[in-house]
Amino acid sequence: MIKYIQNHLGVKLLFSYIAILIVIVVVMLIVIPFSAPYAYNRYMMASGTPQPGMGTGMMGQGQNQGGGLGIGRGPGQGQGLANFRAGLALSLIYAMLAATVIVALVSVFFTRSVVAPLREMTLASQRIAKGHYDERVKVNGADELAVLSDNFNQMAGQLEGVEALRRQLIGDVSHELRTPLTAIKGYMEGLMDGVFPPEAETYQQIFTEADRLSRLVDDLQELSRVESKAYALELQPLDFSIFVETAIKRLSINARNRQIELRSNIPAGLPRVVADPDRITQVLTNLLGNAIAYTPDGGSVTITASRQVENVLVSVMDTGIGISPEHLAHIFDRFYRVDKSRSRQAGGGSGIGLTIARHLVEAHGGHIWVESAGDGQGSTFAFTLKTVG
Repeated sequence: MIKYIQNHLGVKLLFSYIAILIVIVVVMLIVIPFSAPYAYNRYMMASGTPQPGMGTGMMGQGQNQGGGLGIGRGPGQGQGLANFRAGLALSLIYAMLAATVIVALVSVFFTRSVVAPLREMTLASQRIAKGHYDERVKVNGADELAVLSDNFNQMAGQLEGVEALRRQLIGDVSHELRTPLTAIKGYMEGLMDGVFPPEAETYQQIFTEADRLSRLVDDLQELSRVESKAYALELQPLDFSIFVETAIKRLSINARNRQIELRSNIPAGLPRVVADPDRITQVLTNLLGNAIAYTPDGGSVTITASRQVENVLVSVMDTGIGISPEHLAHIFDRFYRVDKSRSRQAGGGSGIGLTIARHLVEAHGGHIWVESAGDGQGSTFAFTLKTVG
């Protein structure tokens, strides 16, 4: 019985109401016998009327004009007091029974309003635990239970979003891995069947696909680290031009092979920024690599920097294919590509470089965004870094 009460909130609330009622009744039963004589005498004195010719000394021996009960030292006093106590006790018994029934009914009504949403959330949480992330509960009113229900729905929505991202990630990774693996498998089958000659060119193609697969795995590992913040930033005050020079050197050969001009416009006197040199260089490399990949041969990519109040604004502008408005909000999502027809082999990248860049910039306390006038109008990726002081 005790275990049943402890495991049911409604029963506990019901017994708490009854316990309070019992305490009140017990206190009344203890206090009333001591206060009854005083109340009895005061009541009789207040309702009695002295007879003419009787002094105040005779009132203690007479009877009230109602003729009911004596209040002095007459023989009727004891019986009257006993009657008074009996009537009072009987009235208390009636009151206690009536109050118990009423309190029980009221408590059942109120406990249902408390238990019903909790039971609904319990059932919903059990379904969510089984993988049904679309489960929601009704929100009624604006009290604490309504707030709890709303928070529960928000939690369920976030879990559903995480599950959707997980499924999308598995699908995207499977697709990205399948392309180089299919190519490697095709070359190996061709070698075994004699379709491809065992020459250096064939082996070079296999090596290229294997290298592409290795770079994809490295990208995924890096994305996992930055998303889980499993890395430490070594922040220090540095000249931002150092990052620009390093990133341009890394990508200059790739840009030159496609006759893309890499330019920088870093003004003198630019304040130093507080940054991790390796991570910010990685951000610039990812942004420049993305700009080169989506800029036609003969185009240009320009890096600029300007001073703001407490930040340095960095921009990477290209004369590439541009971004239509419907893509701008998703450009930093994992595996997202503006041009779906561009494969990794065609230079489209893994689709996670921008995602890594966003996480690294935000880890530095900055903000990153993209702007574009539309298809064929080029695009500008910009981010901010905090300055020294």
